[in-house]
Amino acid sequence: MSSIDWIVLFTTLLLIIAYGVFKSRNIRNINGYLLGDRELPWYNVGLSVMATQASAITFLSAPGLAYSSGMSFVQFYFGLPLAMIVLCITFVPIFHRLRVFTAYEFLEKRFDIKTRALTAFLFLIQRGISTGITIFAPAIILSTILHIDITYTTLAMGSIVVLYTVYGGTKAVSYTQLLQMGIIFTGLLAAGFMVIQLLPNDIGFSEALHIAGKSGKTNAIDFTFDLNNQYTVWTGLIGGFFLQLSYFGTDQSQVGRYLTGSSIRDSRMGLLMNGLLKVPMQFCILLIGVLVFAYYQYHTPPLFFNSLETNKLENSVYAEDYAKLLHEQEAIGSSKSQTITELTKALAEKDNSTADIKGDELNALNAKSDALRQEVIALIKKNDSAADTNDNNYIFLSFVTSTFPKGFIGLLIAIIMLASMGATASAINSLASTTVIDIYKRFINKEASERTYLKASRLCTLGWGIFTVMIALYANKLGNLLEAVNILGSLFYGTILGIFLVAFYFKRIGGKAVFWAAVLTEVIVIGVWRADIVAFLWLNLIGCMLVIILGLLLQKSLPKKY
Repeated sequence: MSSIDWIVLFTTLLLIIAYGVFKSRNIRNINGYLLGDRELPWYNVGLSVMATQASAITFLSAPGLAYSSGMSFVQFYFGLPLAMIVLCITFVPIFHRLRVFTAYEFLEKRFDIKTRALTAFLFLIQRGISTGITIFAPAIILSTILHIDITYTTLAMGSIVVLYTVYGGTKAVSYTQLLQMGIIFTGLLAAGFMVIQLLPNDIGFSEALHIAGKSGKTNAIDFTFDLNNQYTVWTGLIGGFFLQLSYFGTDQSQVGRYLTGSSIRDSRMGLLMNGLLKVPMQFCILLIGVLVFAYYQYHTPPLFFNSLETNKLENSVYAEDYAKLLHEQEAIGSSKSQTITELTKALAEKDNSTADIKGDELNALNAKSDALRQEVIALIKKNDSAADTNDNNYIFLSFVTSTFPKGFIGLLIAIIMLASMGATASAINSLASTTVIDIYKRFINKEASERTYLKASRLCTLGWGIFTVMIALYANKLGNLLEAVNILGSLFYGTILGIFLVAFYFKRIGGKAVFWAAVLTEVIVIGVWRADIVAFLWLNLIGCMLVIILGLLLQKSLPKKY
């Protein structure tokens, strides 16, 4: 990066951190540290909810996913608006009325202490691991830019987030997220505009979409009912609905965001704002990835987007083999140049038969390029068996750093890092609040002073921060980070949601029945996932339904006192 990019990057980051620290000064108790004194307006709640979900993984992995497999991932979010409506009607008023710090306090009132502890434990496992993954994403950025080992950038990125979260708690998180999302929205619009400007002069937005469509990249909607297909309308509406309902209704990282609202109305308005804006935002992020694909139809793309691994290859005994593959890639690029010109002309003249022929030729050339890519991956693996051979998360970053003008690269990288900081800070804060409220205050020290609980909250924040950084050091083994986070969530969210739905709507089911139903369900869900029986989104529905059904069956078989 240029000096201008570094200035833009550090100025943006320092502005955000200073603003959050300033707004969170004078915290005196855990109500202020964990819930921001419950005084935030609806727009702050809404943007904080969005920022918690939109981590750096969203801005790194989603364009790479669209580049590789098209727009179908947007269907993952189709159940979100419906989930927001259900939450506004049921979860929000209950949590506000009970004045709880965490969602799991309610479960002890409804069932018993062991059900509360089990649910909090399931949350801590999946959120702790997934937060580590969100720390790893911006570490990729720094590693690629600075050309240093990703271990050091992971430690540096994690430390920055942990330090200001330990100091400011929820207020620091919420106020920084408000400013972050404003910068992020502006940057996304500018990024989309820049990608279009980088296309050839005679290629506009619609022509780029036609080119991408010929390669199957604009397949945003799929109505087929296939349990093994990860992304269809039905997996999004049904499986996605249960995942989003559990995530926003029972995951403390999100519940903690809307519990900061000054009233039930503010919390509801914030969630509805998220429901209205999230799908269009995700669509636009994926669309940027499709436009990047269109750009690389006119320009020769890298055979492998992770420059750290290719640099190692260039300095290895396989350098000559790699150079030959690069030469073949250039030859394919020359052939594509003629084909894409003829395809563009046919599309402009609405000559569909010629466009179809040239589209097939383009796909054949892309297939040859993909074959060369696999050969490069094989060489990387030969050179270093521990190398990261999944470069999906590097596609958009590689494009930005190689094509965008000075200053703009720094802004885009700042946006991605800000997104990660917001999501990571929210998650660490929620892990600390659950540990303090549901474990420390409930089991270890029930009658301590506010000062003691505030100190414990800061220590737990620091402890979870260290844990998540340790997880981040191993995140490069998980493939596409966006999918990894959602798969991990799907293993636990269905069970957790089932427990809460039983608590709300099945008054005859007692604590012992729901506890053992949840334990059995979690074992079954993990077994179904390991056997790869259905697409992961369906695990949310399976887990939720199993808790309810097993709870009803167990309740009938238990003595009436349970």
